[in-house]
Amino acid sequence: MAKARTLIVDDERLIRWTLKQKFTGAGYSVRTAASGEEALELLAEEPAEVVLLDIRLPGMDGIEVLGLIRELDPTTQVVMVTACDTVEQAIAAFKQGAADYVIKPFDLKELMAVVHRAIESSRLRREVSRFRRGQQQRFSLTRVVGESEAIQEVIEICGKLADSDASTVFLLGESGTGKDLVARAIHYASARANRPFLEINCAALPEHLLESELLGHEKGAFTDAKARKKGLIELADGGTVFLDEIGDMRPGMQAKLLSVIEDRRLRRVGGVEDLTVDIRIIAATNRDLDTAVADGSFREDLFYRLNVLPIVLPPLRRRPDDIPLLVEHFIRHFNGLYKGKLSGISDQALALLTAYPWPGNVRELRNVVERAIILGDEEEISAEVLPPEIRAPLAAPLAYLYRLPREGVDLAEVEEGFLRQALELAGGNQTKAAGLLNLSRDALRYRMKKFGIDGSGSGGNGSS
Repeated sequence: MAKARTLIVDDERLIRWTLKQKFTGAGYSVRTAASGEEALELLAEEPAEVVLLDIRLPGMDGIEVLGLIRELDPTTQVVMVTACDTVEQAIAAFKQGAADYVIKPFDLKELMAVVHRAIESSRLRREVSRFRRGQQQRFSLTRVVGESEAIQEVIEICGKLADSDASTVFLLGESGTGKDLVARAIHYASARANRPFLEINCAALPEHLLESELLGHEKGAFTDAKARKKGLIELADGGTVFLDEIGDMRPGMQAKLLSVIEDRRLRRVGGVEDLTVDIRIIAATNRDLDTAVADGSFREDLFYRLNVLPIVLPPLRRRPDDIPLLVEHFIRHFNGLYKGKLSGISDQALALLTAYPWPGNVRELRNVVERAIILGDEEEISAEVLPPEIRAPLAAPLAYLYRLPREGVDLAEVEEGFLRQALELAGGNQTKAAGLLNLSRDALRYRMKKFGIDGSGSGGNGSS
């Protein structure tokens, strides 16, 4: 383990020397400062895990220095050193964020134990801080993949909601559209990012267990309540609670949730005390709640309280232009996870993915790419490693793939549409586009000229 970085701040030279010898001998990396100003200069150059700070200093006193250290790096732990007649100041400093305090003349063993605890706390805080920074990067709104108008609109609304004080957010969309990812993105883009994000699936637990998980319970509240337990809403104070599949929550629990949202207060199961909480509720469902309200299975007042500004996540079949971007994203992700070396996907495989209706949405696409990377032994994903339901068009007669609508079509428009799609899928490469349409390159060029399609651009010379 790396040496613990410690800064000793005291205006008495003998105390600085004695403590430096003691802590250096115990394996600490130690610096010293004779004043608050000098201490802040040293901390600006290199952070310390623990600062041993005397309250009485020339110039700035220890209380003022404590505040500036906390601003500089909240993960640094500060142990205040005080004489007997300044204990009240030490306690005041403790309330302002000091990790602990010791009284002069101090016992060196006791002081070492206090500093050791502070070191452990500092390292834990830094680890939590690193984790939260990682979560913020991983679930940033900028990491939501897609350039389609539908998904860009979702990203814009989520950004505005994250910056707002809205206490509720409502996510609607089919299963697999990424409601959980959007919920996390909203949390980590908000001022609540440094507080907890806790989630629960409302469909996974019966009503009495869901109530206990959300609100907590007192000891003896029911047979198995052996001790007091804080609920997710209480634990998430200052942060976000994500209620997935809220459409499956029973009406009794819906009433209690509405009370929490309206009053920002809760009462544990079996409790008599109301607790104040500050949370944001993000609720999500794939159910039609208008119908649920009409048939009485979902409370109308809770529905309208949640439905202030609903965010509807579009199904993947309605944003096919995002499929190539998502495939590229998942290839990068699973290449890193499985140490794969896939360079991309074949035109034929991508055309099949784009044409597939994706009932499981983005989650299903993610699973398909993961499967292809595990099963494939080529440099790119080929059609052969795709699931049978996606490969089906390769074996199906064209007459069954493209059904003629009752009102008929303009055949020229259909031909031009497929021609443009082939060129788009091939990135403008005419040889590849011709292959997708089972045409010769000359036949493709004839049709491009027929419909006035410009042959310039990437691959416009027909090279493969």
